[in-house]
Amino acid sequence: MATNILMPALSPTMTEGTLSRWLKKEGDTVKSGDLIAEIETDKATMEVEAVDEGILGRIVVPEGSEGVKVNSPIAILVDEGEAVPDAVDAPAAKKAEPAPQTAAQPASTPAAPAQSTSAQSAPAQSAASTSQAAPVAGPTGKRVFASPLARRIASQKGIDLSSLKGTGPNGRILRRDVENAKPATTGGAAAPVTAPAEAKRVPNSSMRKVIARRLSESKQTVPHFYVSVDIELDALLALRSKLNAASPSEGEGQFKISVNDMMIKAVALALRDCPGLNVQYTEAETLHFPEIDISMAVSIPDGLITPIIRQADRKSLRAISAEARDLAKRARDGKLKPEEFQGGTFSISNMGMFGVREFAAIINPPQAGILAIAAGEKRAVVRGDQLAVATVMTATLSVDHRAVDGALGAQWLNALRDIVQNPYSLVI
Repeated sequence: MATNILMPALSPTMTEGTLSRWLKKEGDTVKSGDLIAEIETDKATMEVEAVDEGILGRIVVPEGSEGVKVNSPIAILVDEGEAVPDAVDAPAAKKAEPAPQTAAQPASTPAAPAQSTSAQSAPAQSAASTSQAAPVAGPTGKRVFASPLARRIASQKGIDLSSLKGTGPNGRILRRDVENAKPATTGGAAAPVTAPAEAKRVPNSSMRKVIARRLSESKQTVPHFYVSVDIELDALLALRSKLNAASPSEGEGQFKISVNDMMIKAVALALRDCPGLNVQYTEAETLHFPEIDISMAVSIPDGLITPIIRQADRKSLRAISAEARDLAKRARDGKLKPEEFQGGTFSISNMGMFGVREFAAIINPPQAGILAIAAGEKRAVVRGDQLAVATVMTATLSVDHRAVDGALGAQWLNALRDIVQNPYSLVI
């Protein structure tokens, strides 16, 4: 009996995805557990296993199709010797186009092709051309028919349109006619003006669309407030140097602790001291989490993803370092599992490696806070009545004011500063 293979939901929030690649071809035998396709979600590219067995009779959704709705048919599985049905019960997807589908495209329209930006703007452009294509009078009073773009280029190059012969319909002057003409001179050669190049159109990936939607929702629905503090890093950097010097030069026991690893542990310990930030606001109640799971922002080619260090307050710096390095690598390779980037309780975003002095991050909903970590730099500090030089970092906390008040946010930042400036609690 023919069976539809459906687009799987690879995460709780997934509603559609891109079918990146088929790992089986029509006519292949499929067994339960076989890898049959690669699906790109908003966060990663994952391999999909077959649930049923049979012959892959027909591929309904070709490779590269985007916007494939969850639970829509992507292929047909048949028994040995069984005829392949001519059609499935419901349409599966739209084929990817050179430009992204617009948000206005109705979700309920079956198999609707994605419209490119140029296609959408065509009616407006046509209307503009019609309204602006009326003849204008040249210097001699002669009526001149020219396209709007031709008139603009002629104006920039100092060309008299009435002196040109158009090659368009009914003698209309087009862009090429102006570009092939020589500019008028008034005692000296006019400098050529190049028309603006047309913008390159790059379709938005599924991840970029989700990032845009979620961050827009965060800024529109979550009342952010921001608190910044300067933290001296010299003691932390000295401890880091001692720890890395103790690492074996080679072998399985080798490790290298980064400042980011130490900040993950410091943030986790600060959340343990001030658990009021390890929360999530809902309309009915505020959720206080017993576990401290730190989401760390990782930049990848398509955007940003936040793999999670679970129970970061209980792990050693060495364990955090190894786990963070592995998660970051697999995040960039698109190989994270859903449970590795979903469900964190607090986020950090570190742009210190880019030399950023200070920035404010957008909260990653449904979490209630995110810490923006900037670069450490030499600054003048006052100790008592004396000036000194220290390595100072500005950290900015973004907080959901529905769940956390200003005093608690400041209290948490002070706890973080104490931990970083007296860092031996990170290894005890």
